[in-house]
Amino acid sequence: MKLCILGGGGFRTPYVYQALLRDQGSPRVDRVALYDIDADRLGVMAGLLAELATEFPDAPLVEPTQDLEVALDGADFVFAALRVGGLEGRRCDEHIALDLGVLGQETTGPGGLSYALRSVPVMVDIARTIRRVAPQAYVMNFTNPAGIITEAMQRVLGDRVLGICDTPSGLGRRVAGLLGLDHSKVQMDYVGLNHLGWMRRVLYEGRDILPEVLSDDTRLAVMEEGEVFGTEWIQALGAIPNEYLYYYYFNREAIAGIRASGTTRGDFLALTQPAFYREAAAHGHGGVADLWRRTVDRRGASYMAEAKGGTQDAPTGTRDVELDPAHQGYAGVALAVMAAISRNERATMILNVRNRGTIGGLPDDAVVEVPTVVDANGVHPLTTAPPDLHQIGLMSQVKSVEQHIIEAALTGSRREAVTGVALHPLVDSVNIARRLVDGYIAEIPGVAAVLTR
Repeated sequence: MKLCILGGGGFRTPYVYQALLRDQGSPRVDRVALYDIDADRLGVMAGLLAELATEFPDAPLVEPTQDLEVALDGADFVFAALRVGGLEGRRCDEHIALDLGVLGQETTGPGGLSYALRSVPVMVDIARTIRRVAPQAYVMNFTNPAGIITEAMQRVLGDRVLGICDTPSGLGRRVAGLLGLDHSKVQMDYVGLNHLGWMRRVLYEGRDILPEVLSDDTRLAVMEEGEVFGTEWIQALGAIPNEYLYYYYFNREAIAGIRASGTTRGDFLALTQPAFYREAAAHGHGGVADLWRRTVDRRGASYMAEAKGGTQDAPTGTRDVELDPAHQGYAGVALAVMAAISRNERATMILNVRNRGTIGGLPDDAVVEVPTVVDANGVHPLTTAPPDLHQIGLMSQVKSVEQHIIEAALTGSRREAVTGVALHPLVDSVNIARRLVDGYIAEIPGVAAVLTR
């Protein structure tokens, strides 16, 4: 089988390739096309993957290319992980918002909406190319904001596009681990949108084990979510929130923390990632994989540092590396999706899929993040209990925002963009929304090229 990785020169590609190297099922991926517009990054990544493959005699063949159609031709699966606008675009997303006293973050709040505005047209064009060149392919989208991009691409490719995020699955595994249970035997009742959801039950042999964790202050406190939200707030909710809900529940503290640190996540990555590519290019053959792992460790340690009382330059708190969604987690989900479809290895995963009545009160075509059965016949979201009023209220408001932003990106309408930004619960002023959109148009060429009317 052939896998095409869009953004193949990107920093996360080795996670996916390592998962493929470990996979011994049949059929398996034996060809990996790496597509990227940056030839230097593509060369570094191809060399790194070759180094990783040295101990695997049957390693998948790596085919780097800057030709999108060549990359997609004959692909059975497509893994999309693009960063439209690069890290400089991310820095602008963050700083323009922070300068106006609003959250600047990649996927949550106005920064994520700016990212979506310039990314949606690119990803929809790619979806059209996939429909023409590889209509049989399933697309696993990791391009952020994952829910918005997946929903936009589904307008072209339908249910063959699904969004991947390992944060919910990792949460369920850690709950099981706290109680010393086999995480492969748990079923997770999770409901939400991407980076906005709640773990409501964790079932093990027919028993909900989540109350046991919620009632135990000691156990709850050692979880990352306990560290981020505090045990009292999680117990008040009666569910464990996705860690990105920190930016909603503690919005003022998040903004103050990021502004006080002087270094945003984008600033940090803009320094460390280019440094990795420069040093890797200078290495020549050998040693690049170790360099990449060291960079991974530093990157992972600073993940959501502002939520744990630290900064990007001086993180505090802990991070479970094995289950870190930025490490093997989401690559493992991608591999499980491919195995379920190609081998009919029926599996249940929490994915971003079309609603189709799964969550009442949201449109059928809205992308939601829920437990989903995957098999050779495709993806099938499971019926779920209704969210509570707080949950459905927040989900509905954010989903409305997302759909306005998709329309703005596809029609070029500044008015739609302002409407979407103004309706976001983390933007508390129509005038601020107008200034945000104007700022993004002025500072980010990709946004200016989209919002033309």
